[in-house]
Amino acid sequence: MDDNKPPPELQLNNLRATKILGKGATGTVFLVNDKFHNEPFALKVVEISSVHHQVDRRAHHEISVLRRLSASPHPFLPHLIGSSENQDFICWAIPFCPGGDLNVLRYRQNDQIFSPAVIRFYLAEIISALEHLHSQGIVYRDLKPENILVQQSGHVTLTDFDLSRDLVPTKSGDNNFCSDEKPVKIPHRKLTRFFTLKRGKQMLNKGLKKAKSARVSPVSRRNAYDFLTHERSNSFVGTEEYVSPEVIRGDGHEFAVDWWALGVLCYEMMYGTTPFKGKNRKETFRKILFAEPEFIGKPNALTDLIQKLLEKDPTRRLGYRRGAEEIKEHEFFRGLRWDLVTEVLRPPFLP
Repeated sequence: MDDNKPPPELQLNNLRATKILGKGATGTVFLVNDKFHNEPFALKVVEISSVHHQVDRRAHHEISVLRRLSASPHPFLPHLIGSSENQDFICWAIPFCPGGDLNVLRYRQNDQIFSPAVIRFYLAEIISALEHLHSQGIVYRDLKPENILVQQSGHVTLTDFDLSRDLVPTKSGDNNFCSDEKPVKIPHRKLTRFFTLKRGKQMLNKGLKKAKSARVSPVSRRNAYDFLTHERSNSFVGTEEYVSPEVIRGDGHEFAVDWWALGVLCYEMMYGTTPFKGKNRKETFRKILFAEPEFIGKPNALTDLIQKLLEKDPTRRLGYRRGAEEIKEHEFFRGLRWDLVTEVLRPPFLP
């Protein structure tokens, strides 16, 4: 599929919303049935704003990313079912994941943490998904448990690509990229009013709330600068506890921000909390910049992986030089058949 080709047009008159799945920074997600399709799907609806044009731009960007992922499919990434736009809203449909998100799944565990074996399973799938995104020149920039959904099969898929960024490869051939876009300012989170699809009665003004995860608002930024001959993205975006040191410093950033977030995610899966959480944003950022992650018990392959991913200097961070291949070679994944990751028939948990 040509990623410049318009996605299939959704026929809204054929849709019936059954419940609200969640509300995020830019829109509301509904579970929707289509009388011409057997399976329900998730419909994300964003109000067109006459004031915050960047919201509209981010919606169009996410649709564009989903078109590209549809043209180059991956089992742990979504595809675009269709989209529609009028003067009031933009909406697009992706497959529904009935297992909820990784944060909800973790809270369902008796001690609200995952075992190393379960962590290894999910990390392998997430790394595979990020590797595919990076190969398409896309830096994700919003990795967190709430954005990792569990499919009917028990495998995961990443979601929410409105904060992602297109980066282009450099001539050097290593895993550093330069931005071909201007930075995008990100507004504070705002809950949109609920969109009511045509149905027998109006949607109740209720919804299932996602776990709290405030995105970072814009801050003053320096101009991008040439770092090792590579200009980098300077947009200040992400979820507070997952933001990398280079983003806080305003140094600009590349694909290494996703590997930092992977380290934070791994720590949270292991201990049930993020490694640098403070009483407020200022303290959280201070810890991200200066504190080291604290571990319980003897060092092991998992704690070593986390430490290498949470390297504050992005040029020394695991994955900086050779991307996902570096991470796949770590001791924690010894014996894992990466070529068979997509063929695992019995995931740890099924919806």
